[in-house]
Amino acid sequence: MRNWINAVTLLLICLGAGCSSNETQITSEQIQWPDSIPWWKANNIRMIQTNLPAYEATLNVDSLIADLKYFSANTLLINAGGIMAFYPTKLEYQYVNPYMKENMLEDVVTKCHAAGIRVMVRFDFSRAHKSIFDKHPDWFYISPQGERIINDDMYVVSINAPYEQEQLFNIVGEVIERFPVDGIFLNMPGYQTRNAYVGKYHGIDQNEYEKKRFAEFSDGLKLPTEENPNDPVFKKYQEFKEHSTTDLMRRLHQLVKTKNKNIAICTYSENYVDIIRHESQTNTLPYWPYNASDNVNNTMTSYPDHIVCNASIQQISFQSRYNAIEPEEIAIRLYENIANGSGLDLSLMGDFQDYEDERNYEAIRRIYAHHKKYEAYYGRYKTTAKVLVVSPGTWPSGEAGHEYRGIQLMLKEAHIQYDIIEDSQIVNRAKALNQYRAIIFPGITRLDSSAIPVLNDALKQGANIIGTNTAFSDDEQALMQLFGAKAIQPNHDGAGFYLNPDDKKFFKRFEQQTLLFWKFNLGFYDFSAADSAFLPILTPGRPGPPEIIGGHEPTGKYALGVKKHENGKAVLLPINLGRLYYIHGYEQHKNILLDALDYVYPEVGELIQTDAPPRVEVILQQFAENRPENFNSASSDGMILHLVNLTGFSGNTYFDPLPVHNVSFSIKSDFKPTGIFSMNSGKQIDFKWESDRINFSLDELAEYDGIVIRK
Repeated sequence: MRNWINAVTLLLICLGAGCSSNETQITSEQIQWPDSIPWWKANNIRMIQTNLPAYEATLNVDSLIADLKYFSANTLLINAGGIMAFYPTKLEYQYVNPYMKENMLEDVVTKCHAAGIRVMVRFDFSRAHKSIFDKHPDWFYISPQGERIINDDMYVVSINAPYEQEQLFNIVGEVIERFPVDGIFLNMPGYQTRNAYVGKYHGIDQNEYEKKRFAEFSDGLKLPTEENPNDPVFKKYQEFKEHSTTDLMRRLHQLVKTKNKNIAICTYSENYVDIIRHESQTNTLPYWPYNASDNVNNTMTSYPDHIVCNASIQQISFQSRYNAIEPEEIAIRLYENIANGSGLDLSLMGDFQDYEDERNYEAIRRIYAHHKKYEAYYGRYKTTAKVLVVSPGTWPSGEAGHEYRGIQLMLKEAHIQYDIIEDSQIVNRAKALNQYRAIIFPGITRLDSSAIPVLNDALKQGANIIGTNTAFSDDEQALMQLFGAKAIQPNHDGAGFYLNPDDKKFFKRFEQQTLLFWKFNLGFYDFSAADSAFLPILTPGRPGPPEIIGGHEPTGKYALGVKKHENGKAVLLPINLGRLYYIHGYEQHKNILLDALDYVYPEVGELIQTDAPPRVEVILQQFAENRPENFNSASSDGMILHLVNLTGFSGNTYFDPLPVHNVSFSIKSDFKPTGIFSMNSGKQIDFKWESDRINFSLDELAEYDGIVIRK
């Protein structure tokens, strides 16, 4: 480990050196938040999680505090209980860490508070020790085949058995009564069907407590053994899971807030919590460099009354916990967090000292220090986006995730500002939908029936809807009502087919192309009830040597249909457009979506015009200074243009980003700025204001910059 004293001295010098005399900024030291505002509501969290293995319960607390200060952290997340206690417990069913240093947790809380650092404690009730299993095997998960889910001497529990329904509350109660913690975090809550640490699926829990409670909930139905979305019993089981997990969180919320209302509750779900946690991980291909933007944007738009913490997971995988991701990747994640309106959150295995992979330390130090320095300009944002992307749930994966990410990738590279909302939250955010001019559904096959009137209202308010791939294919009525379309063959292998962008008034980006290759899904639809159809589908050519190829005859089908509504349009592209671009990256497929957006919303490109490379992520936010007097205010102090340089991302590898020179911006604005400055250089930027547009250039962009445009 490096010499901390010299490093801290160097940090202070660096922080002081970057500010010119004409810099307009407010430092975090100038802002004091009153006790009347819950601490997490300030949305200025810089959290570091020390995910302690059992044997690191002997850590040096003074060293830990010094490290947290060095990294400018203001919140620590550390183990407390559940799988094992990191404190001396009096409870029979709380297994004690055999390496525990008796006063470790108490010292951590006391010394962190003395240093002005908050402490959140981690619980994991997904598993319990074999000694508890031996006493009460009836409290634990059992698969339809009679298998247990086991990790060494830890067994997965059943959520409706007494361990979670009773002992959980005893354990949490003991900790918050004994230690003055600032928050609690529940790891891996809810129903378990797989051993996530080894990637093995086991099935729906068949524990007798599960069977009994489901029967009570469903008026006697038998617990399903298979996850079949078309089975009405499984649909009822999905309702039961939502009901029972919400009830558990309600009871936990009541316990915690009755004892201390200033303790924040944090987990991965939204009900009865103060902070929603998400995670950026690297464990699937292709790599998704916009993962943090995706997570934060989605969660904040879907659940605007919550604070979001998106943890950058330091490890490469569950099997490789001590090998960290690349420094350039962690930098992108952390910058995307704060650019999208959350704080900073990092999770690493164990303590900082004698760590097995310290390559990321400098990036973490640099970015956490940046956030501390410019804290007043982060965390209190309003969107500038007029485009909305609907996500297939909280953790999109598989082919649905590919379609969803591919659509985002197209918009990111075109520098089009957009928000994300979970498909389940459309009804809850109905009023907010009216601010958007384009709403994109990447292969969302069905919405709750109550969401369709919300979309109809949005169309009346001037919104336009674009659906891709199998969007609404499981709802014939909505498909016809919204798009004037009928699915003939929604799932159809499009390999070898061609699309013809023959209408050059619609497809303005295809002056030099008449045939576009296809693969993956290419649905056959009847658009006779739509107002118009574009993009004729041609048959596959004959395979073989060049001498015999040919074909490509019209099928009479189209890959794009448009239905006009009172004040908006609905466009259906029953093709795997996003997935094809996400996997293969041919710009011709991106241009299909961009032309469709131009057709329904011609002003889509007016907000930001720039010659920045496509791999520079551009995020424009309205901001209010993050200070107590603005807590309930709707005022705006201007805009911040966040620039995250992803030019070092090659698809499989993260390198240092290439510096970008002399990049220009023209931003639509309803105010003339009083000044513009760069967070990176601390210097004022010359600009011109004309025709409601702000025009300026940035001499150089390194890994990140925040351009503050003040009213």
